[in-house]
Amino acid sequence: MKKDLLSLADLSPQELQGLFQLAAELKAELQSGGNKPLLQGKVLGMIFQKPSLRTRVSFEVGMLQLGGHALYLSPNEIQLGVRESVADVAQVLGRYVDGIMARVFAHRDVELLAQHAPVPVINGLSDLSHPCQGLADLFTVFEKLGRLQGRKLAWVGDGNNVCHSLLLGTALAGMDMAVATPPGYEPQAAMVEKARGFARQSGSTITMGHDPREAVRGADVIYTDVWASMGQEAEAEQRQAIFQPFQVNAALVAAAKPDVLVMHCLPAHRGLEITDEVMDGPHSVVYDQAENRMHAQKALLVRLLGGR
Repeated sequence: MKKDLLSLADLSPQELQGLFQLAAELKAELQSGGNKPLLQGKVLGMIFQKPSLRTRVSFEVGMLQLGGHALYLSPNEIQLGVRESVADVAQVLGRYVDGIMARVFAHRDVELLAQHAPVPVINGLSDLSHPCQGLADLFTVFEKLGRLQGRKLAWVGDGNNVCHSLLLGTALAGMDMAVATPPGYEPQAAMVEKARGFARQSGSTITMGHDPREAVRGADVIYTDVWASMGQEAEAEQRQAIFQPFQVNAALVAAAKPDVLVMHCLPAHRGLEITDEVMDGPHSVVYDQAENRMHAQKALLVRLLGGR
């Protein structure tokens, strides 16, 4: 039976930990001379509705390093759901390739792809969830701190798709998460409830609030993201005024643990949600997490397409 990854909720705690271990092995193997061709002869079809640097390059290079091939399908080539129904695209493309990765606007589109495709489907980003980012982020924390259980991640900013994925991922891993957003910009209640269900099982806590300094107190990780995501450009100016108190700057970093890690999924608007001083400073692991997109996704590809 095929397995998809539309959300980190699709993974068990054991599967999540297993992906971290496999990602670490594949990363070490690459650095010591190259990966074994575990996906030789495999093809990943990549559907893009949104522009991308990290998602496209990390998947494409990852497939190449594992001996496979990735096929880039631009927004104009497919026009998912416009030129052709999502169901038809899924059924046709699934007969050509061994897996599908889709970077879309509406989460419903990846759900429909998974429903109708005969091959595994990976959510490369949707308005609801960004599981590949969450997987890479938590792998980065695992790599830096050795464990996630009992650690604390503070999310400061907009309760968006990355926030949703981290809520699910931290809860599965037994990591506490504190969210600080302006009133009205909280993560979706349904996602918070789902994460709290996992947290009850793992023994972790999820707290919601509106005070960044309170959220980062005792935090091992501070995480932020852009204040206006793709598709929200019209709100950007209004959001800047509302989110200004949520900037990750030196003063906020000083309110967390002395060795706190600072993360951002990129692209960053320097001087808005994060200052140059912090992003380029000693606490930042921003570029490590960007690199780890590739290593974490390679582990995922090996699991889904290679049968390991």
